[in-house]
Amino acid sequence: MSDPFFFGYGSLVNLATHTFTDAHPATIRGWRRAWRYTPLREVAFLTVVPDAGAEIEGMIAHVPGNDWAALDEREYAYDRHAVTDQVRHPVTRPLSIAIYAVPEAGQHVPDRPHPILMSYLDVVVQGYLKVFGEDGVDRFFATTDGWTSPVLNDRAAPRYPRHQDLSPTERDIVDSRLAALSVPVIALD
Repeated sequence: MSDPFFFGYGSLVNLATHTFTDAHPATIRGWRRAWRYTPLREVAFLTVVPDAGAEIEGMIAHVPGNDWAALDEREYAYDRHAVTDQVRHPVTRPLSIAIYAVPEAGQHVPDRPHPILMSYLDVVVQGYLKVFGEDGVDRFFATTDGWTSPVLNDRAAPRYPRHQDLSPTERDIVDSRLAALSVPVIALD
């Protein structure tokens, strides 16, 4: 029998945003991250899209109580896909791994009315920095599509419910990567 695990590639990489245990760095082949929005959510968020030549880093973690209900609720705009054979990880016991992705028919490229939240991006980058270092942050930006989408600077009044405080160094890392990519950052009204 295999243990159920999920592969997280966005906010779930930041261990401060959840209580899922038995978490480990991992990589997955065949998927690429992308910023998208869906009518089910007001703002943009990360999803993955199939890409045979891609590989991204993330975290795997055990599904609490072997029950997907709480995680399915957190990831309500996504479908769950079995990806066990696509994931490299350090766990030696048998695992059954799933990833969450927005159905392609429901995906839209973010726009000004549906921006990326800076408070969400901050959480994601903070997680990648803690787990994979600055090189991992650079790989995150390089393996994510959609950087022409606007980012709403909501740091002063975070809208993302699992937002985290960033150190000045962490904020500088996020801001410098956005500037290098000429990502449009818009002020909070």
